[in-house]
Amino acid sequence: MKKILFAAVLAFASVMAYAQPRAIGVRLGEFDGVSYQHGFGESSMLEIEAGFNWGNYWGNRMVGWEDGNQWHMWGHNVQLAATYDWIDPFGATFPWEHKGEWHWYLGVGVAGGFGWAGYTRVAGEAVGADGNWGFVGGVGRAGVEYDFWFPLQLSIDYRPTLGAGLVDAGALGTQAGFYYDVLGLCLSARYKF
Repeated sequence: MKKILFAAVLAFASVMAYAQPRAIGVRLGEFDGVSYQHGFGESSMLEIEAGFNWGNYWGNRMVGWEDGNQWHMWGHNVQLAATYDWIDPFGATFPWEHKGEWHWYLGVGVAGGFGWAGYTRVAGEAVGADGNWGFVGGVGRAGVEYDFWFPLQLSIDYRPTLGAGLVDAGALGTQAGFYYDVLGLCLSARYKF
């Protein structure tokens, strides 16, 4: 009896996993990388992203304090993020009478990553171009997507990240810091299956 029950649960889970809408594609913008979406019915989805940031002064950075002086570090980093997104929250939808569908979504989640080749400034003065850091934090997401009548989906979203991390800042030694990425604007194209 246990084997039959286990087989039935496994078969049901397989059918449910196959029946959910999914999409995979590329993400370009603040983080370039890949994006995977797995839907849970028509009202929510899980989105997982792996990306690379080329490092810019205004985008992502670690911030901390050393002997009363604020330091900043920025550079290249890789990041893995996952968000749980609500599709058309509050029942608000786009009025659209043509082929395809518009949707908007809001979500929350977590992200973590590793950065290197950091540029460090203490009290406004450059102190070096070396350093590595790791971080973990929370993310938010707000976006809009268009689902074509064929298996293509285009979206644009804003996903800021706030978190904490550790930095090996060369001459400064190992420091605790605050990570943030406030730009987080990206365009995605995905294949739906």
